[in-house]
Amino acid sequence: MKEKASRHIILASTSPRRQELIASLRLPFEIMPSDANEDTPFGWEPSMVVETLSLRKADAVYRKLSESDSNAIIVGSDTIVVLEGDILGKPTDDKDAVRMLSMLQGRTHQVYTGVACVDALTGQSIVRHRITSVSMKPLNDEQIMSYVRSGEPVDKAGAYAIQGLGAAIVNSIEGDYFNVVGLPISLLSDMLSEMGMDVLS
Repeated sequence: MKEKASRHIILASTSPRRQELIASLRLPFEIMPSDANEDTPFGWEPSMVVETLSLRKADAVYRKLSESDSNAIIVGSDTIVVLEGDILGKPTDDKDAVRMLSMLQGRTHQVYTGVACVDALTGQSIVRHRITSVSMKPLNDEQIMSYVRSGEPVDKAGAYAIQGLGAAIVNSIEGDYFNVVGLPISLLSDMLSEMGMDVLS
């Protein structure tokens, strides 16, 4: 318990979903937006995109820290949806959300989430990713428009939220559910343990 009490997490994200998930670990944490540039070159593999952006976010927060934060582990994360090699990020507007959902409906896609942990004391970093396959129900235009009008697709990779109303349009998943929500808790807990912050001790 001593280790758990002496260290804390800084989550480099303002995502309410990631905040809820990290709170489930029952470890002390705080939120610090990274404001990192999320542009990546065209043609990068999905795994490289999410791992690079996760580390970029965590590093951006690391550079902001003072010495009093040296006992922190900074966690950065990034999620994308991939359909047959095409990367779908967050929709720019309702029209873009309709476009994404029209592509995804009735098909299976992959959700990639990258996780980066940076030790504020040493600068050491660990970066990994996880993939989950999601099969979406066939949807007609009216159903897609109704979901978009709910407002839920805003700020969601692939224009849906599996933890919300979006659960009604998903048939099945293969892999880690929390990876689709935006933070694979099992993977993160393993990475924190490698840095000396055991979740279950």
